[in-house]
Parts: sequence; C-alpha cells; structure tokens
Amino acid sequence: MKTIQYLAALALVASTGAMAQFAPSSAVKISSVFPTGSGPDVVARVVAEKLQGRWGQPVIVDAKPGGAGAVAINGMKGAAPTGNDLVVVDVGNLSINPLIFKKLSYDPQADLVPVALLYKTAFFVAVAADSPFKTYKDLMAAAAHKNAPLRYGSNAVGGPIHLGSARLETAMGTEMLHVPYRETSQLYAAVATGEIHWAYGSVATAGGLVRGNRLRFLAVADTRRSPAMPEVPTLEEAGGPKGLDALTWVALMAPKGTPAHVVADINKAVNDALSQNDVKEKMASFGFAISTGPAQQVADLMSADRANYADVLKRVKVSID
Repeated sequence: MKTIQYLAALALVASTGAMAQFAPSSAVKISSVFPTGSGPDVVARVVAEKLQGRWGQPVIVDAKPGGAGAVAINGMKGAAPTGNDLVVVDVGNLSINPLIFKKLSYDPQADLVPVALLYKTAFFVAVAADSPFKTYKDLMAAAAHKNAPLRYGSNAVGGPIHLGSARLETAMGTEMLHVPYRETSQLYAAVATGEIHWAYGSVATAGGLVRGNRLRFLAVADTRRSPAMPEVPTLEEAGGPKGLDALTWVALMAPKGTPAHVVADINKAVNDALSQNDVKEKMASFGFAISTGPAQQVADLMSADRANYADVLKRVKVSID
C-alpha cells in the first residue's frame, strides 16, 4: 500500500513539474524599443533564434523604436500574461524615464515584470583620432580651464550617455557644455571631426570608428578593463575618479501578472541561449558582457540605477513633457 502511495506521489510531482514548464503552443513575439540592426536588436534576434529552436514555435522580434520606448512597451504591456509577449528594453526605459518624463505612459514597476538580463556594456571616453588629448589626464587638464569649457555630446537629453557624462563631469569638478544630437551616428561624427571634444561610446556604437582610425578611446568607465579592448585603461588607471562607472544594460521584460514559473522558465531558456559558445562570441564582438542569473538581478539594477540617476538629476535639471 505504501509503495502504491509513494508511486502515486511521484506521479503527481512529475505531472505538476511538467505542467509548470513553459511550452508555448503559438508564436512568441518580442517587441523591441531598438531600431533594426542596432546592437540590442541583433542580440534579441540571436537569442530569439535559440528560443525558437528550443520551443519549436516561431519567436519573432518586432522592432518598434520611438517615443523613448513607449511605442514598444505600450504595445506589449496590455497583452495576456502568458509568456507569449515580451519586450526588450534598457536602463533608460526602466530607470531614467520615470525620473525625467512628467507624463510617462507606462510604469516600469506596475506594468512590467523582469524576465532576464541580456547584457551589460561599459562606456568609453572617446575623442577624435587626431585629438590633442592623447590621454585622459590631458582631457582633465583641458577641462579645468574655465575660459573655454569643453564640449561633450550625447544622443538623447536625459539618456544614459548624457547623464553618465554628467556624473563624470561632476566627479572631475569641472563644468562642460552638453551638446545633444538626434542620432548616435551624428554624435560620433561630431567627435571625429572635432565639433565636440569627447563623448561616451561603447564598443558596439563607436568601436568601428576606433578601428577605422577616426576615434580613439582614452579610458573605459568601469572597474575593470573591457575584454574587447584590453589595451584601454579604466578611468581610475588613467588618473580619473575612483569607483566611477558608466554602464548601460538591456533586459527582457514581460507583462505584469505573468506567472512566476513562466518567468523562471523563460529566464532559464534565455540564460541557456546566452551560454552557448556562438552567442558568447557574438556578444564579445560587440563588447557586451553576459551576466546570466535570475530575473531578480534586473529588478536590482532597476532600483540601483534609479537611485544613481536621481542623484545626478539633482544637478542636471532634465524634465520632458
């Protein structure tokens, strides 16, 4: 009798475990706040291909840039919380926008639930290849002159590059002139031609211009050197502020109300995809650092960076209607 009861219990556990597995019976749609062909978009498609092979269902990446992420997020947030609708976003959408938009059409905490971190990437201090600033200390010395403030740029007012640069400006104890551009390509073209003195850039966004001898990286705003460009010193190694970083990250989110077991299963599937050698090689080519782990790490990053940027915004006044 006890044997029969034991076997029945095992069968129940096995049945429950099988029911808990996320196995979509129809296509999975991943909306993206990023334009087609951008680094995050490429990563999303690489991961989607792996998920499609795992689940046996189409996994479609739908690029919907615009509205500071609102177009993609609002198009997904009201979907049924089954795991079939996801969205790829970054630190700006989750931690910065709630601080700078007077009327934000979505609430990252009320409308979304973290699923998985896709990657982190650090920003480098980029100057023109023929810039007179040969080292980061040269840049610091020039920034100390009050008569002719240095000009730095960003691709969006209130974005990670703008606010990250403002943090560095404060840490250096200087005042510089911020020049915003509409597109990333315009920003780095302005650095390369000397229209502005420097800008933060990643391997994915500015690395091509470095390899093409149009830009030069003086330092990386991280606590350790980038494996993609190990010859570039950290800010601290270059004589800059200690313990200061400028990182951005990209995550996968689901509609609020998505069951915890579904989130956990998708999280595992994404982590498994990111751990495959061909994916790791692709990510490394972009300078993206994979950080596999539970969905909680996304929630932790959201909270920590919201506090960090709130501190920056006490000095850099940014408000968008």
